[in-house]
Amino acid sequence: MGDLAAEPIRTGRLTLVPLRAEHAKEMAGVLADPALYLFTGGSPPTPGELRDRYERQAAGSGRPDEIWCNWVIELREAGGLVGYVQATITGTGRPAAEIAWVVGTGWQGRGIATEAARGLVGWLRQQGAGTIVAHVHPDHHASAAVARAAGLAPADRWHDGEIRWELTTEAGWCGGRPAAGGS
Repeated sequence: MGDLAAEPIRTGRLTLVPLRAEHAKEMAGVLADPALYLFTGGSPPTPGELRDRYERQAAGSGRPDEIWCNWVIELREAGGLVGYVQATITGTGRPAAEIAWVVGTGWQGRGIATEAARGLVGWLRQQGAGTIVAHVHPDHHASAAVARAAGLAPADRWHDGEIRWELTTEAGWCGGRPAAGGS
């Protein structure tokens, strides 16, 4: 899969910044509302827990057929972090990218998750991803709207109680860049 790695992604209002352990303290505040975990389970992480998680994520999966790309979402006008997006890229030929997004409750309802997910999907398509997948809880209507706006459609498949949403692209994958003829 070549040398693919997270790189800054700019959208109209946002910069998706490659994740670093130093983001943990600020992100702990962004992720502090227990309401964020209604559909996914769990509880707000401490800054130390988040730092440990970010260090593991930055180190990568350790598998040659899997790449972890993680970003924090920076709202440029506010000058601060408001959430994160991530992609796990697996396979060869036309690999799949499984994506996820989270925006802190204080910034929800402003189109930030949609803009970030669209930016991530666009970047993955530029890299030549063949299939892009997200899993959304059936009662999480806001997240379903984000998936739809990012170009994904619900598939007739479930995974761990969540609906699989997907986008299949025409691009092929060749060392982290689109293969000849890819978009």
